[in-house]
Amino acid sequence: MQKFIKENWPVLLISITVLVVLVIKSVEILSTAVTTAASTDYDSTWKSPSLFTDRTLEGKDRALVIYGQALIAHTSLYLGPHGKIAAISNGMNCQNCHLSAGKKTWGNNYGAVASTYPRFRDRSGTIETIYKRVSDCFERSLNGTAPDSTSEEYQAIEAYIRWVGQDVPKGVTPKETGIYKLPFLDRAADPMKGKLVYQNQCQRCHGENGEGQLALNKLEYEYPPLWGEHSYNSGAGLYRLSRFAGFVYSNMPNNEANHDNPKLTVEESWDVAAYVNSQPRPGKNLKNDWPDISKKPIDHPFGPYTDGFSEIEHKYGPFKPILAKREQLKKSKIN
Repeated sequence: MQKFIKENWPVLLISITVLVVLVIKSVEILSTAVTTAASTDYDSTWKSPSLFTDRTLEGKDRALVIYGQALIAHTSLYLGPHGKIAAISNGMNCQNCHLSAGKKTWGNNYGAVASTYPRFRDRSGTIETIYKRVSDCFERSLNGTAPDSTSEEYQAIEAYIRWVGQDVPKGVTPKETGIYKLPFLDRAADPMKGKLVYQNQCQRCHGENGEGQLALNKLEYEYPPLWGEHSYNSGAGLYRLSRFAGFVYSNMPNNEANHDNPKLTVEESWDVAAYVNSQPRPGKNLKNDWPDISKKPIDHPFGPYTDGFSEIEHKYGPFKPILAKREQLKKSKIN
């Protein structure tokens, strides 16, 4: 055998190399087939799970998910200014922005989080984990401090988020997850028109001065503040008009509207977003955001930019000319 190998080693080496290449190609083909199947066979209309019907979750795992849901629904009770665990947030609850504890369709839900993380995000210029996403929510939307990644509270939050998206195949983003993308207007969003919308549709719950309404326990908000010192800061996702407008279109007024039966028109949604986000709120140092400034969203309201438009135009629009200019720059870069 040794003599055979010694005399024929070049042929054997080539054969082994070919075999390895064939195996690698087979794995790649299989992986592609699995991904394609996940994308095409999966029922992409997302449905949230229920703890009442989930009989597979048991023991400590079930207790952790239940605690996670409580933390999302009543964040301030545990981690707010008078929280029983720590004081690391502004008094809002996660579900003030992620409706029904992150389970409502088009309500900024968590359906696609577990399936799409870790992922590269242009805002940080890094591959982000679920912990990074949760930390950003605490530091931006809750204008506070990120929880310790080893704490029981964070572990419960992540367990809950993963449970919410447990039936979604890896790499798939189902329909009705996240926030609906509204079509752009042919004009700039108008804060003064938005003020009228706010007074007629939003003020009765969120207050004349956007201060929100505390719950009966005085420890959390029944209706969150939309501006002012207890609201989300200028680094939050909802500070971008497209995010806020899409959110209110599909969900507001609360308990009166849903995505299939909206109460606000597309124009009213953009205008009320412009009004709310023109009001004072806490700031955030964003110097480390968007390291590649060409990747900034068109409605990111803080420069510098590569497209020549101003901060006011990037905040309120009109956005179609900005989009057209960016497409032009992209084509010229390719050519």
